[in-house]
Parts: sequence; C-alpha cells; structure tokens
Amino acid sequence: MSIETRNLSKAYKGVQALTDFSMTLTPGILGLLGPNGAGKSTLMRMLATITRPTAGTILWNGRDVVKDPEALRSVLGYLPQDFGVYPNLSAQEFLEYMAAIKGMSGAQARREISDLLDLVNLRDAARRPLGGYSGGMRQRVGIAQALLNDPQLLIVDEPTVGLDPEERVRFRNLLSDLGSERIVILSTHIVSDVESTATDIAIIHKGHLKARARPEQLLKQMDGSVWEWMATSEELPALKKRFLVSGTIRRMDGVEVRAVSAERPCPQARPVTPNLEDVYLTMVAQRQGEQA
Repeated sequence: MSIETRNLSKAYKGVQALTDFSMTLTPGILGLLGPNGAGKSTLMRMLATITRPTAGTILWNGRDVVKDPEALRSVLGYLPQDFGVYPNLSAQEFLEYMAAIKGMSGAQARREISDLLDLVNLRDAARRPLGGYSGGMRQRVGIAQALLNDPQLLIVDEPTVGLDPEERVRFRNLLSDLGSERIVILSTHIVSDVESTATDIAIIHKGHLKARARPEQLLKQMDGSVWEWMATSEELPALKKRFLVSGTIRRMDGVEVRAVSAERPCPQARPVTPNLEDVYLTMVAQRQGEQA
C-alpha cells in the first residue's frame, strides 16, 4: 500500500501554491507541518482527488489517480479543514447519509456508525440536530465520517481545531491506533499534535517541501543548537532580533529564553534537548529576508 506524488504543482490565478512536491508514503502517520498558507490544504485537496494538479502525478498503488480518481476514492477517508454539516440533520442521520454516498449497505452502516459514535464520544448527542452542536462536537462528527468504511488512506486537515484538551488527547490516541495498518496524513500547524502521533514528519513552507524525516532524525540534526538562559525583560526585544527565539517563560528573576543558535549565544547559556517546535521554527523562520 502506497501513495506517491511526483513533481506535484498547483497554481491559482498565477499564484504558485505548491511547487515540485515529491514524496512516497506507506502505512504509518505522516505529520505535515507548515504555517497557514504554506500549501498544506492545497496538497490535501489534491491527494483527496478534489482538486486537480497543475502539473505532476499522484499514484495510489501505482495507479494514476489524476486520470482515474475512483481508484482512490473507494478507500479514502477525508476530513477537510472547512468541514461543513447539514444543520437540520442529526449526527446519526448525517453519518447514515455519508455511508450511503460511500456505498455502504444499511446493516454495515448501522454497525459502523454505532461504533464510531462511541469512538468520538457522541452517543448521547446522536439524535440532536447538528445545528445545535458546538464547534468541537461538529469536528468530532467530521472525524467519524472520515472513518466510515474503514479507509486505507485517511487524510485529516487541521483536525483538532475546536477540540478541547481532553478531546485533543483522545483524537491523538485514536490516530496512533489507526496508523499501524493504513496511511494517515495529519496536516496541522500545531506541533504538539504531530509530536505525539507522527511516525514521519514533512515540513512544508511556501509550497516547497523543506524537510522529510522521522522525528528522531530531525531532532538529532538540532543537537547542540538549542540553548536556554535567563535574561531581563528589557533585553528580550534585542535578543529576538539576534536569535531565533523558540520560547520564553516569565520567572520571578527575569525571563527564561529558549533560542536556536549554532554557537553559544552568551556565557550563561546552557545547551538543552531540542524539541520539534525548535526544528519547525528553524525550518520556516526567515531572518533578514533569508530562510534560517
């Protein structure tokens, strides 16, 4: 089982959203990281066969899905960033409708919908109209519809938007369980969502693939380049101009600064273990018009 992109590009009215994007995925969880506007949603929509690329090829198990999208659609689960619902339908009715679109039999659909309502913790609200749901509840309905028909390829675009901390943890655990036997693509700008689930990470910036590796490989590249030290509030603006500051914590005796630097930034700085936030910010940061 594999999905492959070859020199994938997409332009909208002369604006290049994605450029020469090539990668191959096999079962596991890919965390696709990038700032808003980086091209993540454009890539997701092309992989989900909703948008056609301007150039390039998408292969599902060797079959060209740009020419034959049905080869992928029957085994695809997709949660778009702008997922919408029919407000007058209940969650039960909406999922039954989505199951019918996917060609599921009535008995199969009822079994799966019952299990999925438990999985996303919506059993008690299953008969209520979706128009009365909170944003987090609607997002959980979206997750459930993406999982109908047990997809081999699951694409989720910013799936934890609107979820409270407990729901976010539940969703991360669910993704971890799903990733062992299928290809899961998690697109987000929330590093912690990727850090806890992804077996593989791709960082995209301005439509280009900047890095692709396992989390431990990316972290190893940053070893010896992340530092922490105490500074005063007055020093902080100047430090942010000199260094890539990845975090600050206010203390009683000043500000604890965390920054990326190839060399020790000051005598009192001590090396610390890198995290994915450091890696991500380094990959997409721009200083003096040049990518760091």
